[in-house]
Amino acid sequence: RGISSDQRPKRPLTAYFRFLKENRSAFREKNPGVSSVDLIKKLAGAWKELPASQKQVYEEARKTDWQRYGEQLAVYKAQLTPAQAAALKEERRKQLAKRRSLRAKRELSVLGKPKRPRSGLNIFVSENFQESEGISPVAKLKKLFDAWQKLSTSQKQPYLQLAEDDKVRYENEMKSWEAKMVELGREDLVRSKKKRLKKKPTETAKQAETAKASLGENKAKLKLKKSEE
Repeated sequence: RGISSDQRPKRPLTAYFRFLKENRSAFREKNPGVSSVDLIKKLAGAWKELPASQKQVYEEARKTDWQRYGEQLAVYKAQLTPAQAAALKEERRKQLAKRRSLRAKRELSVLGKPKRPRSGLNIFVSENFQESEGISPVAKLKKLFDAWQKLSTSQKQPYLQLAEDDKVRYENEMKSWEAKMVELGREDLVRSKKKRLKKKPTETAKQAETAKASLGENKAKLKLKKSEE
């Protein structure tokens, strides 16, 4: 009780990030009209040109902080009960998993992965969201969802057809994108063949029914042949 991951000692900055932190304000004053991205580029260039002797100063500071961090971490862990240690370990695992997921999403965005197809409801909401009444986005979504539920089948059909068209768009774009990923050596991002060729439940049911009927016909023929013999 009273222990959380927020109380865990913070890992010390690397020599490079320490340099950025200490010099960011000075560079900002010298370059007031520069964007944050360009400012980082300037700082990165300055770090690259920094003499080894000056970089060593930042590296020594990192080593000192790292030693202090190790001591503080040992004290922090010593006050934890087994249950607290297990709970914090699980919390840490979830945080890392969330970071990995965000990094993966950013990577896919950079690689230009096609956007997943929208459902009929998604299309209905996007087309009517601005005009929908509601004091908050959540209230608007709820009202639109209720409105969608009340639509007749014929009223939903245009949106459902757009959704089917979007599925075709998605599959075509995915095929091109996956071919590009294979060329780049990123087969790990390509869907499995089994998943791509997954049959629709309705088709599978029809095939099973056909097979069952065929089997019945064969049994009937066999019985007729035996009776004739």
